[in-house]
Amino acid sequence: MAENLASIFGTEKDEVNCSFYFKIGACRHGDRCPRLHNKPTFSQLRPRPLHLNSVRTILLPNLYRNPQNTAQTADGSHCHVSDVEVQEHYDNFFKEVFTELQKYGEIEDMNVCDNLGDHLMGNVYVKFQREEDAERAVAELNNRWFKGQAVHAGLSPVTDFRESCCRQYETGECTRGAFCNFMHLRPISRNLRQQLYGRLSPPRSCTDHRPQERNQWYSPDHF
Repeated sequence: MAENLASIFGTEKDEVNCSFYFKIGACRHGDRCPRLHNKPTFSQLRPRPLHLNSVRTILLPNLYRNPQNTAQTADGSHCHVSDVEVQEHYDNFFKEVFTELQKYGEIEDMNVCDNLGDHLMGNVYVKFQREEDAERAVAELNNRWFKGQAVHAGLSPVTDFRESCCRQYETGECTRGAFCNFMHLRPISRNLRQQLYGRLSPPRSCTDHRPQERNQWYSPDHF
């Protein structure tokens, strides 16, 4: 009986638990969802219920802000931001967040949503190598600010981003657009991926001549 329940937990056959929340760590219905959102907590890390995998992913909701969606002039009209500028802005954001969170432990994977739905917009998912690093990151990040906004961090049930992301988006065929309920994961540039994940060293020109920006992370007493 227990094995059967574990096999359907978080799937579409599960009539009790929300499959979207289990796969994506977010649900468009929020608290109004008729199914349960099983949120991992510190007490679940040790010992862990049978249906939970290793809890190593944390969620920082609504942390990334795409300048193409937010840039406006003084009269409220939209500013044009080029794709090149957006990619540079995104790479800088990704690098700063990745570098800061790496202080808590080795990062296995980090992904950022480019969706426009409220439950997914700007969500940052960080998967650590170790559970205890994810736990410590959540505890400490909730006392931090980033670029003028309070950071809200929590453990996430997401373990396999292949199940969470929109495959049609990756091939340019998603008909739901930015309001799709599966993750539209924005890619970083190839050079930055090589730099952060240690596969290859980027050319010196990519980093040496950029102006240094002040660290945008701070604690409440430095706000």
